[in-house]
Amino acid sequence: MNRYSPLNIDRFINPVRLLQEAAQYATDAWQRSILYADIARQRGNQYRAHMQESIPNVLSFPAEVILSGLDLPDPVNYGLVRILPSADQPTDESKRPFIIVDPRAGHGPGIGGFKPDSEIGAALQAGHPCYFVGFLPMPVPGQTIEHVLAAQAAFVRAVHERHSDSEGKPAVIANCQAGWQTLMAAALWPELFGPLILAGSPVSYWAGDTPMRYAGGLLGGSWLTALSSDIGHGHFDGAWLVQNFENLNPANTIWTKQYNVYAKVDTEGPRYLEFEKYWGGLVYLEDKEIQYIVDNLFIGNKLSSGELSTSSGQRIDLRNIRSPIVVFCSYGDNITPPAQALGWITDLYQTQEDLLGHDQTIVYATHENIGHLGIFVSSNVGRKEHRKFAANIDIIDTLPAGLFHATIDPYQASDGPSDFQDPFLLSIHRSTLDDIRDIVKPNPSSDRAFAAAAKVSNINLALYRQFLQPWVKTYSTKESAQLLSSLHPLRLGFSVWSDKHPYASAVAASAEQVKKHRVASDTSNPFWQLQELYSNYLIKSLDLYRDCRDAVYEASFYSIYGSPFIQAIAGFSGDEQQPARPHPCNTLGHQHHIQTELAKFATQQTSGGLSEALARSLSYIFYERGEADERHFQHAWEAIEPYMSAATHSGRLRQFRALMREQALLLHHDLPASLAGIPTLLAKADKQQVQSARELLNDISQRGEPLSVTEQDYVQHILHYFDQALASTKPDQQASK
Repeated sequence: MNRYSPLNIDRFINPVRLLQEAAQYATDAWQRSILYADIARQRGNQYRAHMQESIPNVLSFPAEVILSGLDLPDPVNYGLVRILPSADQPTDESKRPFIIVDPRAGHGPGIGGFKPDSEIGAALQAGHPCYFVGFLPMPVPGQTIEHVLAAQAAFVRAVHERHSDSEGKPAVIANCQAGWQTLMAAALWPELFGPLILAGSPVSYWAGDTPMRYAGGLLGGSWLTALSSDIGHGHFDGAWLVQNFENLNPANTIWTKQYNVYAKVDTEGPRYLEFEKYWGGLVYLEDKEIQYIVDNLFIGNKLSSGELSTSSGQRIDLRNIRSPIVVFCSYGDNITPPAQALGWITDLYQTQEDLLGHDQTIVYATHENIGHLGIFVSSNVGRKEHRKFAANIDIIDTLPAGLFHATIDPYQASDGPSDFQDPFLLSIHRSTLDDIRDIVKPNPSSDRAFAAAAKVSNINLALYRQFLQPWVKTYSTKESAQLLSSLHPLRLGFSVWSDKHPYASAVAASAEQVKKHRVASDTSNPFWQLQELYSNYLIKSLDLYRDCRDAVYEASFYSIYGSPFIQAIAGFSGDEQQPARPHPCNTLGHQHHIQTELAKFATQQTSGGLSEALARSLSYIFYERGEADERHFQHAWEAIEPYMSAATHSGRLRQFRALMREQALLLHHDLPASLAGIPTLLAKADKQQVQSARELLNDISQRGEPLSVTEQDYVQHILHYFDQALASTKPDQQASK
């Protein structure tokens, strides 16, 4: 086969065959054009119908309204619904409920329940009651971010009250921009929230490798946001946010998405229309909301460093969160790369002791190549990552304070009986802040440039408000805002071609005839292959344009905001290592807090009995390995659950959760003292119970993968304590007990 074989160049030698294939391709191309135009017509009809719905969303699950944000003291356009389980997949009301929160970042709600294999689907499959937080297209006049946070807290409180006897507090899955919203609410009302799962959520906006982070500085700051809101008569059109997403990948926006439908027009229509229903569901934000977001998050990046406060003066400090935080991100995500999803950790903490002193548990999981929307809607992700997170949420809630890396790997049981039957295995690995720094790559020089851009943004915004805003508001009306919104290029792309168009009926009729007489080209047709080559060439050209554009953006940004003049205006000296702002851990108040918290551990080493001794022993056995999987947690529950004092299963589970966190933290703080305290704990226990616990402990340590030499030594070390306790327990002491 020669080097021209991809084009089947040999076929050009036979002119008759070439003419036949040319005619076949021409017919196919014409028919595909008609069918593509008809799919676009259906998309326009779908868009118009979707915009007429009272509560437009793309949820694929039936639901009932539980609480409307319109009825709250500070009304908002959010609402809480209960996802109704199917008859063949009932929920267990004793399990902790899940709440899925969708982002209000330009699109309408429903992406978390877009497909059966979704976040909602994963929670329902695991038997958990499931709730969803969505929103209306138009905000309530005057609503603010603080009102939205209060509404989210009210929703979580309502779910908790409906499931007060469940195994744990509500777990919240927050998608994209809903991530920072959920973190802020959990920092203000930490007592309400169970585990938090942030899916593709940007929190540290100065980090990461995405051109969107340069946009604020290159456009002169947030004055354009204020201008857009004023032209919109107090409403910011979310289509501009979606346009930013579109601009990230011009090849996909301009060509690939449409070409894929055209090339696979016989099969791709339903999938394309399904997604376009979500992509065209554009919504609005109140001017105060978007200005707060852009000034404090997008440009100011104040959340990740604890610089935000409420209007009443309460500080919004993410270190106040007491629930485990799971961060799920992907290296294939060009909107929220892992550095943006994880950078807040190094922004808040400098050492492991800082993290432990705030009793915070952070778990991160990364995907190699899934895109941003794939995190929410990919069936593969739904069947794997989200299913494992949902099925093991109680294990995640049991983790002690610290930083952990979660992996989900294919699992195949070895020959012989196994107590674990699942195609995937969730493993938890102990991690460090250095591991996060390797991902985030903190850069003080870069941070100073972004801090300078934030200063310039504030100056330009003040100038706009002083000199231009009064004029813009004077000449902006509700009617002009509606007209400009309807003429936005994204909306026109959906609305201009539908059954409202005079030629639409002719195209629909032609499409029906084409389907009856369809003639499809073979993919080996040389003209089809020329089409594919042209498409690939166009994609590579647009990708090259994108890469050059992004390089120009980055170079321009740093040449402007990294210049000595702008840096001096921002208040920075020439020291390249000068931080953009003080680290929140470098305060006297923080240091005093850490010392106070760590001092408490010394009094807890000998507090408790057999259950504490078992939890501490199991934690110690696997301490050297630095990892555990879901089987180990199940075994720990099997060993300790009989010694819990609570009467109900959910009560014992809550006790077990607190116990495991406490004992692991004691081990980390002072390993020798923790081990030395085990004999004291065992001396308080019944001899028969100690004997049973020893046998079970020895049995558990032999399950799963073989122990290393060091782990075997750890087992013998622990069993020696149990043997000593058995030998020293007096018969009369046993009888008295």
